[in-house]
Amino acid sequence: MKKTTDLKKAFFARGRVPDCPIYDLHGHMGPSYGLHINRETAAQADTVLKRVGIRLLVFCHHAALMAPDIGNAANIKAVRAFPDRLRAYCGINPNYPDQVKKDVATFDRYTDVYVGFKLLADYHAIPITDPRNEPAWALAEARALPVLLHTWGNSVYDGQTVIRKVAERYTQAKILLGHSCHSCWDEAIQLVKDFPNVYLELCAVMDERGILERFVGELGSERIIFGTDYPWFSHHYYIGTVLGAVISDDDCRNIFYRNAEKILGGVFNAKSLTAK
Repeated sequence: MKKTTDLKKAFFARGRVPDCPIYDLHGHMGPSYGLHINRETAAQADTVLKRVGIRLLVFCHHAALMAPDIGNAANIKAVRAFPDRLRAYCGINPNYPDQVKKDVATFDRYTDVYVGFKLLADYHAIPITDPRNEPAWALAEARALPVLLHTWGNSVYDGQTVIRKVAERYTQAKILLGHSCHSCWDEAIQLVKDFPNVYLELCAVMDERGILERFVGELGSERIIFGTDYPWFSHHYYIGTVLGAVISDDDCRNIFYRNAEKILGGVFNAKSLTAK
């Protein structure tokens, strides 16, 4: 695998590269129980994204996933306050099936906000295959929308076995594996080989040296997307880990923006963003 360093040098010299925008397809917003999170508001996020050079953050507010009395209203408010850098996943919590149906039924009211769906099955303790998630899966399948899954190796809720089941059933939805089925790297790679609509996302992956190189070596870089779990992790760190990996500049560009623009192409026009 050949490593070129022009892009790394440019980032290190200037902090950002105008012709290499960065799309973060795995973010959050708002406070979370049991800990203090810096930069939790949309205004704080906008400042960070501007400084780091993130073209777009696609996120799901913690309230949309954990506080059904607030729900996706928090996503809508954040995106409409800062539409030039933010889009949201419609958060799905199958513990509240009536709310899931309502959120899916009203999805089209918020085409300026939503690009797809987010499932957090390990935290909700309901498998991604559960029928209560079906309304979201059905719409994603019909429109080839992205569905960002929290995944973890061997989880009964969102591990490799249940991922395979949804990938077999939903062949048009773009299935984004948040954390890439963490630690079960062989199985994650095989899922991408077996299903053309499955993508690997890098948050928490980069805590193990050499895994990105392995992904690119076995799969190429066209099915790998950049994500940070912002504000849980630092953009600077994750950008640096991609630039520091033994992969080509072309691979870095695929991961930073090309793949995201293809995934979002059906529901989002990058040219609509005016912020630089």
